Amino acid sequence: MPFHLPNILDLSQAHSVLPHPVPNPYWVGYSSKVGSLLGIEQDSQLPINPEYLQLLAGNKTQITNLSFEPFATAYSGHQFGQWAGQLGDGRAIYLGDMNGYEIQLKGAGPTAYSRRGDGRAVLRSSIREFLASEAMSALGIPSSRALSVVGSDLPVIRENAETAAICARVAPSFLRIGHLEHYGHNEMEEELQQTLDFLIEHHYKECQRSPTPYLELLKSVSTRIAHTTAQWQSVGFCHGVLNTDNISLLGLTLDYGPFGFLDTFDKMHICNHSDHVGRYAYHRQSEIMHWNLYCMANAMLQPLQQELAKEMHLSKEDAIQKIKETLDVYSELYAKKWQSLFRQKIGLSKEMPEDIQLLEQLMQSLHHHKLDFTLFFRNISEGKDCPSVMSEWHELYQERLILEKISLDERLESMQAINPKYILRNHLAQKAIESAQKKDFSEVAKLLKVLETPYLTQTVSEEYAHPPSPEMAHIAISCSS
Repeated sequence: MPFHLPNILDLSQAHSVLPHPVPNPYWVGYSSKVGSLLGIEQDSQLPINPEYLQLLAGNKTQITNLSFEPFATAYSGHQFGQWAGQLGDGRAIYLGDMNGYEIQLKGAGPTAYSRRGDGRAVLRSSIREFLASEAMSALGIPSSRALSVVGSDLPVIRENAETAAICARVAPSFLRIGHLEHYGHNEMEEELQQTLDFLIEHHYKECQRSPTPYLELLKSVSTRIAHTTAQWQSVGFCHGVLNTDNISLLGLTLDYGPFGFLDTFDKMHICNHSDHVGRYAYHRQSEIMHWNLYCMANAMLQPLQQELAKEMHLSKEDAIQKIKETLDVYSELYAKKWQSLFRQKIGLSKEMPEDIQLLEQLMQSLHHHKLDFTLFFRNISEGKDCPSVMSEWHELYQERLILEKISLDERLESMQAINPKYILRNHLAQKAIESAQKKDFSEVAKLLKVLETPYLTQTVSEEYAHPPSPEMAHIAISCSS
């Protein structure tokens, strides 16, 4: 069963590269759910074919009935608001596609785009990406997935000496805004159009029905990103590095680096200690994603203007205004989705104008009193008392609930279906990482199992719902991985 190169990029921008082998690889984590998506024959824990370990370590280019031609792609982008020029798959190597999903090995060695880097990833960051990918998917949030983490005792130097790991990540496509920026900035008109056409043909078929498919694509990507960002906010997720080269054109959560889920609610929370000015703080994520979409539109500007001139007879100036109007629908889409999600989180089935003020007061109160974000919503969804410090808001909330017509049991059931009991808190990930660094991978497997059903109470895993102890409450995460 061969892998196939996605025919999306000119080969001058897709360089063949072989993964660099690692000595004595071993399994650290494996997702049987993702294995099933890919059609991998497996027992309850691991692939039946032991050669998969060597394949996913980057040590083999073919195994029984399976071969692939690995490659890496170029892209560019804005990093922390500044144009960074050419970037690319510096440590992510495409294997190809399987069952409609692309597979990458992250940390399998240097590529043409490694920019003097070693192309490796370390154990801690690979475990975090593996767990986060699967946790986000289980929460119902669009995300890349993770098939496995394979470890090796190969030393890797970051701030300190660590060991290598390879995370096999999976997505319908890893195309990102940075790919469009690369082609647009370098006036690679043919490659840009091929990529836009590929996106429409394979991932946005609804755009084919529009007389202006490129403008419709911009609108559709904006819609997906608005909805995904609102979902991040609803579970207290902070991405950490929302550079344009990290933004999926499919609206997926992509490139898990210094991410974090909120414990104590702080709307200005910064999860990346390299983000000195708080550009990617929790409360700025929607604004930044809107800015990133403007970068996408700028990269697409020439084909957009040509399309609008041909189909709508617009001048360049009028075309730019039309593009801006299309982009500015994002804010409305985001707000509508955010309000809908948070209404559901507090059990409001009817939409009423005063709900917006009620939700704003709720967020302000959570921020002021520094309450645990996940626990607050989960507790009220289980019928527990609202914290006494929230009494003023709680009175308004009770008055609003009088207008609801569903029963208490129905309301609580619907609330529990949207308010997770378990999230990937930093202290839980850290515990799994520290065990794995001692060659005990049982905590990775146990935590994965808990996170696969985040909305259901698991009596044997009650401690996984607890907030961190004071000494574990401020774990600092950097971009270094």
